[in-house]
Amino acid sequence: MQVKEAISLAWKIDDIPYDQIDLDLVRHRDDIFYLLAASSFVEFLSDLTTRNLLEFFEGDDEVAGWLRRQWEHEEVQHGSALREYIGHVWPEFDWEASYREFYDEYSQVCTTEELEATRCLELAARCVVEMGTATYYRSLAQFAPEPVLRELATRIKTDEVRHYSYFFHFFCKYQPLGPTARWSVLGALKRRLLEVRSSDAEIALWHAFRSRYPNADREGRDFRRMFSEVSGLIKAHYPASMAVKMLLKPLELSPTMAHWVAPPISMVARHWILR
Repeated sequence: MQVKEAISLAWKIDDIPYDQIDLDLVRHRDDIFYLLAASSFVEFLSDLTTRNLLEFFEGDDEVAGWLRRQWEHEEVQHGSALREYIGHVWPEFDWEASYREFYDEYSQVCTTEELEATRCLELAARCVVEMGTATYYRSLAQFAPEPVLRELATRIKTDEVRHYSYFFHFFCKYQPLGPTARWSVLGALKRRLLEVRSSDAEIALWHAFRSRYPNADREGRDFRRMFSEVSGLIKAHYPASMAVKMLLKPLELSPTMAHWVAPPISMVARHWILR
């Protein structure tokens, strides 16, 4: 894969027909509100993630250049596009205030110390993150009841799949420089899966929920019920086979081994990744 010096964004916020949103189809859907608010928070924080990665990959002009010129801008655009959608459907939501509270908490755990020990392993871990976002937005596009939201989710999903391909390309670039054992790669994949599942989603959803229920208890029944409901919604439409294919790729298994490993992992993915 040739990483170009400058790449224009595949789409722009102005391409989304927000004026055509059918409010009757989505305004009453609290579960979708929580998912979109949480997603917008995480996407918008990509500028912080980019700074961490630029520091980690200092000296590698190919990786750092792509992160700075392309990845950061597209990720932040995702957050802006989701925020714009939320503003049209739920104009009473104080996005800025809720995001500041999310940022104050999440920025404490989003540090370079949380990255993997080597560049190769971190690139494998980034494949997990992009797998998670790509499959999430594909799921959202499938169950979204409103056409403009389906279009937006599909556009973001396409970006995330492309981002995955770049991170995998960079992973393959580093692997021959200091071959990394398959078990080490598997460990990196597992660690990032746990982080994505238990940290990013929980923190973002909590601050979205707290915006409506400021006196709620984070360990209370109401928040836990909401978390379970939105997780179940995604799980019901989750493209497990897509997730498994993207997870297995950095392990570089033989076709025969991948054939035998994929089915049981696909079954586990629906239960373990999203439980």
